[in-house]
Amino acid sequence: MHSRPQAAGPLVPPADPAAPRRPGPDAPVTGARPEPAAGVRPPAPRPETAAAPRPADPTPTGSGAPQPAPPLAAHERDRLLHGAHHDPHNVLGAHPAPGGVLVRALRPGARTVTVVADGLRAELASEGDGLFAAVLPVPELGEYRLAVRYEGSAAAHLVHDAYSFLPSLGELDLHLIAEGRHEELWKALGARTMTHRGVRGTRFAVWAPGAQGVRLTGDFCFWNGTGHPMRSLGSSGVWELFVPGLGPGALYKFDIRTADGSHTVRADPMARRTECPPATASVVAEDDTYVWGDAQWMASRGRRPAHAAPMSVYELHPASWRPGLGYRELAEQLPAYVAELGFTHVELMPPAEHPFGGSWGYQVTGYYAPTARLGSPDDFRHLVDALHRAGIGVIIDWVPAHFPKDEWALARFDGTPLYEHADPLRAEHPDWGTLEFDYGRREVRNFLVANAVYWCQEFHVDGLRVDAVASMLYLDYSREDGAWSPNEFGGRDNPDAVAFLQEMNATVYRRCPGVVTIAEESTAWDGVTRSTEHGGLGFGFKWNMGWMHDSLVYMSKEPVHRRYHHNEMTFSMVYAYSENYVLPISHDEVVHGKGALVSKMPGDWWQQRASHRAYLGWMWAHPGKQLLFMGQEFAQGAEWSADEGPQWWVLDPGYSAAGDHRGVRDLVADLNHGYRAAPALWQRDTDPAGFAWLVGDAADDNVLAFARFGDDGPPLLAVCNFSPVVRRDYRIGVPAVSGMWREALNTDGTRYGGSGVGNPEPLRTEAVAWHGRDSSIRVTLPPLATLWLVPA
Repeated sequence: MHSRPQAAGPLVPPADPAAPRRPGPDAPVTGARPEPAAGVRPPAPRPETAAAPRPADPTPTGSGAPQPAPPLAAHERDRLLHGAHHDPHNVLGAHPAPGGVLVRALRPGARTVTVVADGLRAELASEGDGLFAAVLPVPELGEYRLAVRYEGSAAAHLVHDAYSFLPSLGELDLHLIAEGRHEELWKALGARTMTHRGVRGTRFAVWAPGAQGVRLTGDFCFWNGTGHPMRSLGSSGVWELFVPGLGPGALYKFDIRTADGSHTVRADPMARRTECPPATASVVAEDDTYVWGDAQWMASRGRRPAHAAPMSVYELHPASWRPGLGYRELAEQLPAYVAELGFTHVELMPPAEHPFGGSWGYQVTGYYAPTARLGSPDDFRHLVDALHRAGIGVIIDWVPAHFPKDEWALARFDGTPLYEHADPLRAEHPDWGTLEFDYGRREVRNFLVANAVYWCQEFHVDGLRVDAVASMLYLDYSREDGAWSPNEFGGRDNPDAVAFLQEMNATVYRRCPGVVTIAEESTAWDGVTRSTEHGGLGFGFKWNMGWMHDSLVYMSKEPVHRRYHHNEMTFSMVYAYSENYVLPISHDEVVHGKGALVSKMPGDWWQQRASHRAYLGWMWAHPGKQLLFMGQEFAQGAEWSADEGPQWWVLDPGYSAAGDHRGVRDLVADLNHGYRAAPALWQRDTDPAGFAWLVGDAADDNVLAFARFGDDGPPLLAVCNFSPVVRRDYRIGVPAVSGMWREALNTDGTRYGGSGVGNPEPLRTEAVAWHGRDSSIRVTLPPLATLWLVPA
């Protein structure tokens, strides 16, 4: 749906051209004063015409009366009025003709139309249906305007003629679009405010190769696109129209005449701003004038490879982190909160525009527009800027796997399967009721690759977490036998998707230094994080879904039964270095009946919280980067609700268990700050030499212990006791580091709500061989707790 237009009616231009104007068919929506049209040239004669080229900047004489124009051919008139004309500029505007210059205008609802130029004022004759034309007895016609008077209006409205302008898209743009290689596609397609031939306005361009015709419609013409037919720019499939005087804030869509003669009105796939849902119109975006304050961040973010740097990610749903806050308000509160907790990055669930809020952004219709629910594109820039200035990186969820079927959006955009695959067995996604992109079509691939670059380049985001990669890689994903079609080699993999992902990753890494891409890929596909030059997909990281599943299975068991599931906690190290991993406890694990993280733990409330803390201590020490979803940092008891957001109230002093929840939050802050201060936990995340088991087989004790090593700095020992029993004088073989070991962190500390059992004094290394090592220590293991030990 689009915004309801204002009531139509005759318009009277103000005497002062700088005074504000009421909205009308030809008025700039901003009320801006039209700029002078110096330098405007008439359209060049088409090759098929015999007219000689006219000299530049002719000076009309105004001598003689206008003559009747030859009638427009019936088929031309019909195509023009029904939105099926591929070249309206050839019949509208000014063109050489016998006896002078023929001017034809299409102004639905106008009473009179008059050509106004230096030394010339000539009224056009009505041809019916909003068409006006005359042959002006002048040898040349340079820049001119149209004085348009509507019914009931005593004065005319002076406007530039959109059909007097040459195309504003260059040959290079069209070539790159046709080749699927336009890496800044958003600068060529969509709505762009610009000065064209000395006149300020907006250029509209849309890719619709299957259309018979395309018209622009919007609030500026009362949603009647008859007067704004667009021209086809040949085999590129692009349709273009420059509308003088139209500026930021205008609402628009494209009225597309399909091959069967029907019409469909569509939002702009390349719109950089949209109406706030449930309204669906596209909005002409403001000029890119945002003044960034993150130059230092942008210059330094790529100096250290992400794999050898600390990365702990706070995932959040922007619309529900604190319900009711927009981007600007989030910028005031989120950076301070995240910085206090010590996270290095935030990950925003998909910020792109989506019609159904209940999809949480995972069913996108506006790939180039931050959702208007929370503010404008510049407001979103302000949020990213504020996070950067607080030293926090920004990762966004990006969804190139599928899109919804809304009839005003991408599905069968020009009446044909355009963005989706033409084969229904490849187009329909069985799980989500959506459509999958046709990755084999170069223009579609370009649309997505450029979109990835767009978010990184225009909004300074530092990472893209790519959603549902597995559903893209496998043609039989969630499909039964007979419900999918194999590739050309008879296999189940999708070579087109592989090529797309490789191109996207290679392009983003080349164009956007310091950006990292992360795959949500749930299978054992080989080489997700291998470089494209070596045949991999080229991602920087992959979510470790196996680690997440196995570890939560283990933690969900009663401690007495955990001995039978010990391998669930150790198996991750068998493949830990096969890819570059992120360890995700994401929103997917705390919705749809799965419960909050703390509620997955067995036992009473104390045991649940203790297991929650011990698990986080183990997770932060395990090889890989960490990701934790909002609300889990303070152990909220209920699963996430997008309507309610996190249960912040459990932290209120008046709540009986507020101290318990604040204790968990304090632990997360200490984990993050301790993690960032310990190079052993992140410098060798992708190097097997950075990890060594100390105790990996103590299943009956529910004990795990391992060492982490960095390139510089001391090692760190992580010792986990997932039993509620205190184990005193527990001997553990340690690396050959002489001297003493001290507790750097104890998840059972009283500050965190624990029992306070631990090792307050440093532990002396003894020359007693244990666990295959020459030296060992004796340590007290608190119940349901993780210790971090470092050399004293």
